Amino acid sequence: MKLTTLKDGSRDGQLAVVSRDLKTVCIASDIAPTLQRALDDWNFIAPQLDELYGRLNAGRAPNSVDFDASQCMAPLPRAFQWADGSSYVNHVELVRKARQAEMPESFWHDPLMYQGGSDDFLGPQDDIELGSDEWGVDFESEIAVIIGDVPAGVKVQHAGEYIRLLMLVNDVSLRNLIPAELAKGFGFFQSKPASTFSPVAVTPDELGDAWRDGKVHLPLRSTWNGNLVGQPNAGVDMVFSFPQLITHLCKTRNARAGTIVGSGTVSNKDTSKGYSCIAEKRALEMIATGEAITSFMKFGDTIKIEMLDKQGKSIFGAIDQSLVEITRR
Repeated sequence: MKLTTLKDGSRDGQLAVVSRDLKTVCIASDIAPTLQRALDDWNFIAPQLDELYGRLNAGRAPNSVDFDASQCMAPLPRAFQWADGSSYVNHVELVRKARQAEMPESFWHDPLMYQGGSDDFLGPQDDIELGSDEWGVDFESEIAVIIGDVPAGVKVQHAGEYIRLLMLVNDVSLRNLIPAELAKGFGFFQSKPASTFSPVAVTPDELGDAWRDGKVHLPLRSTWNGNLVGQPNAGVDMVFSFPQLITHLCKTRNARAGTIVGSGTVSNKDTSKGYSCIAEKRALEMIATGEAITSFMKFGDTIKIEMLDKQGKSIFGAIDQSLVEITRR
């Protein structure tokens, strides 16, 4: 099943079902007005949405129209919680190696995770609006899951049962603001502006055999200014699976329905697969030559993030954004 949230002038948008081929869409407000409402009563509402999804794919859904990703908000335009992990330890290791910092051994068995702002997410084609492009603007191509109510202390073998939907993420980072923030000892804040999510969120079964072991075994494509710069396989070198991340999140507290858990920047040890963030490219340059050559994003730059199935068809639709300067003051 594929779900989206359409812009309707409200904060939380309007829940709709999207066809498997991403060509048509049907409003589902008579079943649930918003995705959060569906998540709150998933066992009752999801079968109704799935029945509508079946009719839409068969061309029998009432009032279906052409799907237009530009009319989409983030599947969850705001969420109760956004917790982003760092599952691809290769990425962390490269960035630390570039600045000649030793990586603690614990990073291989104890996940990194931060809690980001969740009150204001961007839609897949919304501009990234910032006050300066001297802040070291970087895209970060990731995968995320939306979970149901998860009890504190959940065991990893059961944590995957709470995964409801998957999405793509652009977790924008302002690299030049990060060092001073982390030096304060309180973590990210201004260096992590609003994150962006794919137009469509999908249930795990939509991925077929690409979804196994709590990982998505498909390449995640990042196209910067029209150039494909990375297509690492998200199922390779993912040290912590989504069930492991959920278990980490819920070690000491419950997580409520609608919580979003991110994978962190997708990264492969095989550097021929390219990169999912500019910082990793710069780290490789530093390691090789002692100097970072590639610049961060500038106003007018574009970033597109997409995942294709084995037949070359888009699964989630594309995040396709431009970096622009804030004009309002």
